Amino acid sequence: MENAPIIKKLISRFALDPRRAKVLVVGLGVTGLSVAKYLSRLGFNFAVVDSRDNPPSLKEFTEQMPDVPIFTGKFNEEAFQVASHLVISPGVPLTEPAIAQAVANGSVILGDIDLFACSTNAPIVAITGSNGKSTVTTMLGEMAKISGKLVGVGGNLGTAALDLLETPADLFVLELSSFQLERTTALNAAAATVLNISADHLDRHKDVEEYAGAKQRIFDGNGVMVINADDPRVNAMRRKGRRTYAYSIKEAADFTLAKIEGVECLVYGGRKLMELSELRLEGRHNAANALAALALGIAVGLDPDSMCDALRRFRGLPHRMQRVGKIKDVTWINDSKATNIGACIAALQGCDRKVVLLAGGDAKGADMSELRPAVQEKVKSVVLMGRDADLIDQALAGCVPTYRAQDMQEAVRIAASLAEPGDAVLLSPACASLDQYKNYQERGEKFAKAVQELLA
Repeated sequence: MENAPIIKKLISRFALDPRRAKVLVVGLGVTGLSVAKYLSRLGFNFAVVDSRDNPPSLKEFTEQMPDVPIFTGKFNEEAFQVASHLVISPGVPLTEPAIAQAVANGSVILGDIDLFACSTNAPIVAITGSNGKSTVTTMLGEMAKISGKLVGVGGNLGTAALDLLETPADLFVLELSSFQLERTTALNAAAATVLNISADHLDRHKDVEEYAGAKQRIFDGNGVMVINADDPRVNAMRRKGRRTYAYSIKEAADFTLAKIEGVECLVYGGRKLMELSELRLEGRHNAANALAALALGIAVGLDPDSMCDALRRFRGLPHRMQRVGKIKDVTWINDSKATNIGACIAALQGCDRKVVLLAGGDAKGADMSELRPAVQEKVKSVVLMGRDADLIDQALAGCVPTYRAQDMQEAVRIAASLAEPGDAVLLSPACASLDQYKNYQERGEKFAKAVQELLA
């Protein structure tokens, strides 16, 4: 039986035996559906609960698994009481009273990444961080393809991890969130990185230290650690006795920037890999992302020349420092994916011209005063919108002139009146988008559309 080795691992690691376990899948979004399909393939008895009346994957679930019990609306307490194992989706807080009570009664908590780690012998590269993780994950996936590998890319980005198992792969590259990592104990990645830590998701995590602690779990195991030497919190995560690569855009490191014959280059161990100018991405922070991807690739045996070829072709991801137009020598940049302070700071620090900044949305409990140094250095004026515009305005008081907009179209009009030739107008909100938009993608699309209307 092809599933026998997987089931053996699940029993050994989690006492998760399809003959005895009573599994409850908590949450029916993309991840929850992938868990349900996985458990069904392996012959487990399970049920699903979701506190929403109409969870996103309900239709697909009921079509594919009509005989599996599902409880929607308020959490079904009886389902939690009888469950031996809870597979909890990232969107569901572990502090939910029903979950806490189930754990007190002896239920075992695990996440989709635990199931994934027990189900493959292919090496896994795991990537997390407050900012840049989608870019680095996608970069590394492209590097692996050009190097001739069958690669599965997903996790918190794109395809759910368990769905990747349906296609043969030599290597898996996973983007992982703090919510995935806080409920994961079985991951032993061949190579892993925490790209950076800045205040984020403080509506779910008690403080930055708890958030960083969740991220740090990505290093559990014995694989290669890839460390950002420029981030003090990440640098402190080094572990004795572990093979480690450090990268830096500020100082000497295993992977770094250095001038060779007067030209700034990406360098590994003193050897030139490629010239910095060959990267097609806006912002100096993307040089750090490229170095991280190169370090992870070297750690799992990818060819350096092939990886550099992939970087030369890589145009970046939508809504991440994406140039959307140039009008009267003013460059318009869409960084709608900047849903936290750290991402906005990185975007500003990467700009080589004065900036009119468009910011605001749902601050998620973050301290917006952390923006002040970068704003003072790089920004000439700020256009604010969204739920926490007042909060940001107070945090930036006396720093630079601020203006208010009711929506994206008005924000773009105001920015156009403020920007001068040689400036950049940067949408880098430092906030989540859900107060005004379906997601950060819709926010970015609204920005791009408003800019195109200006061009017209």
